[in-house]
Amino acid sequence: MSEHLPITPDELVEEGIAAAEAGASIIHIHVRDPETGEPVSDLDLFREVASGIQAETDAIVQPTTGGGFNQTVEERFSVIPELQPEMASFNMGSMNFGLYPMAEKMDEFEYEWEREYLENTYENIVPNSFSTLHEAGSMFTEHGVHPELECYDVGHLHTAKHLYDRGVLEPPLRIQFVMGVLGGIAAESSHLDHMIETTERLFGDDASWSVIGAGKAQFPLGVEAVSRGGHVRVGLEDNLYLSPERMAESNAEQVEKIVDLAWSVAGREPATPAQVRGLFDTKGVENVGF
Repeated sequence: MSEHLPITPDELVEEGIAAAEAGASIIHIHVRDPETGEPVSDLDLFREVASGIQAETDAIVQPTTGGGFNQTVEERFSVIPELQPEMASFNMGSMNFGLYPMAEKMDEFEYEWEREYLENTYENIVPNSFSTLHEAGSMFTEHGVHPELECYDVGHLHTAKHLYDRGVLEPPLRIQFVMGVLGGIAAESSHLDHMIETTERLFGDDASWSVIGAGKAQFPLGVEAVSRGGHVRVGLEDNLYLSPERMAESNAEQVEKIVDLAWSVAGREPATPAQVRGLFDTKGVENVGF
């Protein structure tokens, strides 16, 4: 839905490097079929993109294990033993993930797969059973990969606490509030209050938190997050616009904007990759598998 979305490995590498130069310390990546743009779990593409970004930046490369709606659980998590990255995302529960209203707004799509992909979210869920969470958590530990816990609702925080109490997750925890997805918690300030309060009550000093605001909530919630001592993720995965009237032409543009806002509103600067590695005690780039 944007001509500026990076599709090919070369485009993804270029975007990742530019985002790092703009101030991003962690680069979250998905990969796509270079011909059609369809989300895929191709490990060769993951390796090409991850190694390309790592070769030119000091940023932490963070592959997704959330993947796409057309991928099995096994496909989604295969990136962990294959790439053995410093960090990877880790969704904290099964959920409805409603993208189907977008299909209702579009008359035409560029590729045949797109409408069906969106419409399928009306009937299908993103599965992450307790069994999957325990098995994947052990996989993260085995390969020394630090998980970023993607929490789309308050219940996901309690699931994280359950895994934490059982030793599946170990401190320091990085928790990402994903807000504004249909099926998850709404992107509202009062809900952010509740997510912060719950995280602090459950984990105390053992966790830090970050915010993703989907769509138009990206920058307002991001500013609120950094103003309250949290962290923020921006990018074209979650929001295609730089302002209400203009599409972002790159991920780096969004990074530049939130960096400026964080400084002007809260007097905060981005953490360096070295500081992030220290905060989360990652194994270091010299120990990744790409």
